[in-house]
This record gives sequence, C-alpha cells and structure tokens, in this order.
Amino acid sequence: MTPYEKIFENNRRWAEEQLRTDPEYFAKLSVEQRPDFLYIGCSDSRVPANQIMGLPPGDVFVHRNIANLVNNVDLNVMSVISYGVQTLDVKHIIVCGHYGCGGVKAAMQPRDLGILNPWLRNIRDVYRLHKAELDAIKDEAQRYDRLVEINVTEQCINIIKTAAVQKSFLIRGFPTVHAWVFDMRNGLIKDLKLDFRATLRNIQQVYDLTGSSWD
Repeated sequence: MTPYEKIFENNRRWAEEQLRTDPEYFAKLSVEQRPDFLYIGCSDSRVPANQIMGLPPGDVFVHRNIANLVNNVDLNVMSVISYGVQTLDVKHIIVCGHYGCGGVKAAMQPRDLGILNPWLRNIRDVYRLHKAELDAIKDEAQRYDRLVEINVTEQCINIIKTAAVQKSFLIRGFPTVHAWVFDMRNGLIKDLKLDFRATLRNIQQVYDLTGSSWD
C-alpha cells in the first residue's frame, strides 16, 4: 500500500472509530458549524490547529498561510475574517505563529526568493518597524524567536484594523483577538497576552472605521 492509498485506509478507520463512539457523530457534524474560534496559523504541516488546541472538528474555523500573515489586500484571509465574524459569530480570533517558522527565517535572508518576495516582504516590513529591538538581540536564534512573536502581534493588529471586527465588537462585544506562538520543542502554546482593548484604543485615531468612541 502506497502512502497515498494508506490515507484512505486511515480515513475509513477514523470514520468507524467515530461511529463506535457516537453513532450520530456525522449526522450532527453535517448539520452546521458554529465554532467559537477562528484560528489563523502557518501552513507548516507540523502545526495542526485542532490537535494542538485539543478541540474536535466543528469547533475551530481555520485559515492557514505561509507565516500566518494577515494582509489587507489578500482577499482570502479578509474573506475568512469577514465570514467568521459576520456569519459564524466567532467569539475569539487567534493568530498562532510558531518558533522555527521557515517563512520568518526566509524573510530574513538577503536573497531573491522569486514569487515569495512580495509575500515575505510583509515580514521584512515587520522587522523594519522593530529593527532597534531586534538588532539589539545578539543571539540569532533568540532574534528569530522574537521576530516570530512580533510578527504574530503585528498580524493581530492588522485584524483589529478591519471594519468587520471593529463593528462587531462595538455592537456585540466580540470577537476578541489573541496572539499565540506554538513551541514545537515542547508542544505548548504560548499566549503573548495581547491587550485587545488597549490595542483597539491605540489604533482607533487612524484606523477607526465605525465613527464611534471605544471608551
């Protein structure tokens, strides 16, 4: 059996196991999704959203791309955020990066990476904004780890700039935005403790799309 063929065997075994545990599992799963969480993560195959969160299918709405970027001209991620907030009523939006991210490392190499250049430029821009802090870190591994963290925080700020999130929070009190980093060295999620309300207040003078006071 080839690795490709084995996938279907694994799938059959998984489906059978779910039905043994709950005969109505797929009947309930197929009705609708109503997740509390929107997870925006890296495409890295070693960071599966549901598994690291310990949540079953149906509980997490997921979007993934290289280096977990939230670019305002990327219609894919903007559509996911809009649908998650306006249709699914997600209560939490999580940006989850991970230490050892290949996209972050690639962005710091002085090389022409072809089609990846415009995408990775977003990370290079993050470095430029925080250059003084990052350049002060002499250990290269620690500098990369810190850039991973800063990149996650900057992507959270990009989410908070969106009209969908601002309007929903003003009217309904959700969603809130969270910054996480997954550490593959120990399997644990690090909460960067983003102060959502303070961040929203700090950016509202320039990025307020509601015309209302947040105080």
